[in-house]
Amino acid sequence: MSKASPSRSLIWATRGRSWGFRFLLDGGFRDPLLSYDRGFSGLEGLSEGWRRVGTNVAVRIQDPEERRDSSGRVILHEFVVQAPLSKQVTSVEDGLMLIWPLVSGVFERVWDEPDPPPADAIRSAVDRADPSSA
Repeated sequence: MSKASPSRSLIWATRGRSWGFRFLLDGGFRDPLLSYDRGFSGLEGLSEGWRRVGTNVAVRIQDPEERRDSSGRVILHEFVVQAPLSKQVTSVEDGLMLIWPLVSGVFERVWDEPDPPPADAIRSAVDRADPSSA
């Protein structure tokens, strides 16, 4: 039995220095907005937060490198984590320890680009970053 790829277990929404809010990972959904809205309902206005909704977990973190967009706003990273990975995320700190390492390298490379990267490049980079896939 093959293990689910991390990129298919994550919805990741963020923005870059000059590009606005985007879903960089869609969690395998054609339209991730419904799952995203459900996950973050009740966390509006918080710069960091965690919430479990059924088998999913929503986690919002501030960019650990304190990057800011061209308007000076701190970059936020929002994740909806699906099972089985969601079972391990029980706090914002877990999001930083377990989810951020999967995306940090690719975000380092793309956040300052003029346009958001293509979804397939993000998926591939996140799956390569997964230490459990080695």
